[in-house]
Amino acid sequence: MQALTKWSVNQIRTFLGHGKAYGNLLRSYSTRDRHELSKHSDELKKRKKSTLYYLGAVGVLIMGASYASVPLYRIFCQSFSYGGTVVISPEKPNLSQLPKVKERLITIKFNADHSSSLKWNFHPRQSEIIIYPGETALAFYRAENKTNKPVDGISTYNVVPFEAGQYFNKIQCFCFEEQRLNPGETVELPVFFYIDPQFVEDPKMEYVDTILLSYTFFEAKELPNWNFMTK
Repeated sequence: MQALTKWSVNQIRTFLGHGKAYGNLLRSYSTRDRHELSKHSDELKKRKKSTLYYLGAVGVLIMGASYASVPLYRIFCQSFSYGGTVVISPEKPNLSQLPKVKERLITIKFNADHSSSLKWNFHPRQSEIIIYPGETALAFYRAENKTNKPVDGISTYNVVPFEAGQYFNKIQCFCFEEQRLNPGETVELPVFFYIDPQFVEDPKMEYVDTILLSYTFFEAKELPNWNFMTK
């Protein structure tokens, strides 16, 4: 019985010893886990801040892009004759030497629009002009400021069908330039242009006998970065 009691006491001591070690181990893991959790929490906070900064920067860029989208798009289209815009060459051709293709007549129709914020009357003075490829033509648009204050406007343009844009050459026009109209002022805006004779050699233009030239006026304050973008 005494031996059994001694064995039982030893077993209890051993059990208690293991329990103490286990408790120390648990406390060790608990301390380490708390440290790791705290470290992980700090990293998450840093990542959240970085994400917020990133989203804020993206938001600013999107806002800036929304202001610049119209002039950027028009400049891109003008450079590559995309979307029905016209490539304006810095070198003016010798108009007297342009061959006129009198076997082909083209009707040029005119259209005018303006943004809802621009309180102008804007319209073409003629509905259409009939010309030969290689023949120059002069058309006019009229703009009138219907407000009681000076207003600056800027126009963009395109032609339809879009594929004809590369052959529509403007020698003089009022596009991409600020036009200031005083209260009640009316101005005549000229467009001097011709259709490149190469027009008749393009298979895609074989059945095109009508081209629409369309201008759209915007209030200059709608495009705050315009002057910077067009320099």
